[in-house]
Amino acid sequence: MTLDFEAFAAAAAADPAVVGLVLKGSRAHDGMATPHSDHDLYVILADGGGAADTAADSDAASGLAALDGYRSARLDLVVTTLERFRRPADWERYAIARSRVLLDRRDGEVARIVAAMGRLGAEEAFRSGATLLDAYANSLYRSVKNHRDGDPLAGHLDAAASVGFLLDLLFALDRRPRPYNKYLAWELDRFPLPGWDSAELLDTVARITAIGEVAPQQRLFARVEAAARAAGHAAVLDAWGEDLLLMRPHPGSPGASDSPGHQSS
Repeated sequence: MTLDFEAFAAAAAADPAVVGLVLKGSRAHDGMATPHSDHDLYVILADGGGAADTAADSDAASGLAALDGYRSARLDLVVTTLERFRRPADWERYAIARSRVLLDRRDGEVARIVAAMGRLGAEEAFRSGATLLDAYANSLYRSVKNHRDGDPLAGHLDAAASVGFLLDLLFALDRRPRPYNKYLAWELDRFPLPGWDSAELLDTVARITAIGEVAPQQRLFARVEAAARAAGHAAVLDAWGEDLLLMRPHPGSPGASDSPGHQSS
């Protein structure tokens, strides 16, 4: 059986067992859908009661639950409860934060959950930022050291690996979940990171992943180091001791004073 999105969404919206419908993915990002894009839909059921008060409603909820994980070229379904929707896996958080609420039978509760996914708690963001900063510095350090020691392939691979930690870190510093790579440019175009020029940052990241050379990494690290210290992460950086000198731009080197992605005031 192949389900059609429009027909299924209409039937689900009319079903009293359903308390919310939330569309995620390309169809929820303006301008990102292609002819190949499917519809990724959360079907949210009440938490063991609520809307499913009768035997018929319970049977309907059970039937919908059996569709969890349904996938076709046009429709992907996640059938969940309101309680589980409040606590998604970390990797799913961005998708929910930028999703569209199609149905909310809980007086805005579904919409509030969606909105909350886009904002990390202060303690959570700080703790995550510290871990990510150390991981970013580690990959950067290995890249620069490998280049210095005559192993450009290892240096390039470490440079590419550092970019994932870097992006996670920059979004954590702004208390936001990192977008999937597909939506990175879309996100930065509409919701720039404070203090960063989105186009320049993306160009620098693209150059580092494509070429892996040392100087752009060092210039970017100088900007990241300043932002991390301003956010209270000096202890993480200072623990690297003299190794920081290898990560920073070398005085007098070409472009040493430039800060990729910095947005001047």
